[in-house]
Amino acid sequence: MELMKDKDILRYPRLDTVLMVEEFIREHSGEFRRKELWESLPKKMMYQTFQVILAYLYESNKMSIDAEGKIGWIWDPEGVEKYLKKKHLFWRSGK
Repeated sequence: MELMKDKDILRYPRLDTVLMVEEFIREHSGEFRRKELWESLPKKMMYQTFQVILAYLYESNKMSIDAEGKIGWIWDPEGVEKYLKKKHLFWRSGK
């Protein structure tokens, strides 16, 4: 999935709409494919606007799409911080 080009975007989503989609994906992680998710949102929107939001969330590593096409929430900054503070877990150089 790649970000849409500016010339292809007719309408940019409002912040409250992006946040609504984020929250819905977080609550229903791994349950829906793209079209099913769009049809299940609490607020209706144009499909192209929905596509722009998904592209943004994917490119910013907040969501992923599995082999079945289901959308899952992967953004967890608190969890990452927790693991980074553990001394027995560390990054190894590939050299």
